[in-house]
Amino acid sequence: MIEVHQLTKRYARHTAVRDISFSVERGEIVGFLGPNGAGKTTTLRMLTGYLPPTSGSARIAGFDIFRQSIEARRKIGYMPENVPLYEDMRVREYLKFRAQLKGLDRSATRRRVGTVLETCGLESVRRKMIKTLSKGFRQRVGLADALVHDPELLILDEPTNGLDPNQIRQIRDLIRQLADSHTVLISTHILHEVEMTCGRVIIIDNGKIKATDTPANLTQQMRAAGRIQCEIHAPADAAASAIHDLEHVKKVAPETLDDGWTRLTVWVDSGTDARERIARLAAQHDWPLRALFRHVATLEDVFVELTRKD
Repeated sequence: MIEVHQLTKRYARHTAVRDISFSVERGEIVGFLGPNGAGKTTTLRMLTGYLPPTSGSARIAGFDIFRQSIEARRKIGYMPENVPLYEDMRVREYLKFRAQLKGLDRSATRRRVGTVLETCGLESVRRKMIKTLSKGFRQRVGLADALVHDPELLILDEPTNGLDPNQIRQIRDLIRQLADSHTVLISTHILHEVEMTCGRVIIIDNGKIKATDTPANLTQQMRAAGRIQCEIHAPADAAASAIHDLEHVKKVAPETLDDGWTRLTVWVDSGTDARERIARLAAQHDWPLRALFRHVATLEDVFVELTRKD
């Protein structure tokens, strides 16, 4: 569905995107991640035809985004980060207007507007002025706009921006439903949502692709040290020193709690697990142990490791 080859965008002396290449297959939900200024939005704007690339190429459903721009754009439904809406129009009126701008005839406009109103949960507000809607409903209107011409590809830039937890859950469920009949590329900072929604992620930083894989594979391949946390009834210094001497332990950070308890955060070599040795050590010293667990790497850990500057 998307084929990007050595795509580059330069602004004067600044290179926003540097020779990136990736692909997205039909039916995938792919997260496009990166810190602020990494080149995410620039890439999305090139894919949607809003910006011309400096060099390289990209195809949408087989159409070149530069040489066959109109054909490529017909295949795309784009929802920008800050959805531009005509606030003095009613919801149904606005979607009808947008459908006509996208080339739908009267019959297709009526049919598609009715479909997206139902799909995006807008039936109850279809006659309301857009300026009276909550942030959550405005996002839904933006999504309905992206869907009204029934595109094969949805490109969503921060679709849950500014929403509360309940609204985020509703939009997430809606995106999952849409994936049954659309390919979806999502740019977002909410990594927990990406883990729950996307089958694959692409991480970009400083204009370059740093990683692309499933969230599960990326967390398994992390180079960073593992982390274990335990709570022991023992003097902080003595417990920290004893645990630090164990094999594969890199660092121990103690924290004194109430009633003689100590919480210790233990960093170990990647791919190792010191929990059994810590439990045996506590038993040997007759130190009561009330908590011992291993931190499981998340997509956030991967993101920080790949994009941190230190």
